[in-house]
Amino acid sequence: MPTIMLIMGWRFFFYANEGNEPIHIHCKKGEVECKYWLDRENFAIEEAYAYNISSRDRREVKRIIFEYFEFIEQEWEQFQKGGG
Repeated sequence: MPTIMLIMGWRFFFYANEGNEPIHIHCKKGEVECKYWLDRENFAIEEAYAYNISSRDRREVKRIIFEYFEFIEQEWEQFQKGGG
């Protein structure tokens, strides 16, 4: 489970061995956890999973993901190649 970013108390990470899932990022802060799919072609994200998340946290996580979208893509590619 490599952590790729720690921002505003949020840990952004990937899980190993998730099969052939498309690009996505897991996010955790305290008892809050969520997962977002990244749509590279449309520069969009979709919530895949959320546990115990408030609307404020949801907005915060989305803002961070959009700000670091390209970085997440690059880290995902490295992780998939075994370099993460």
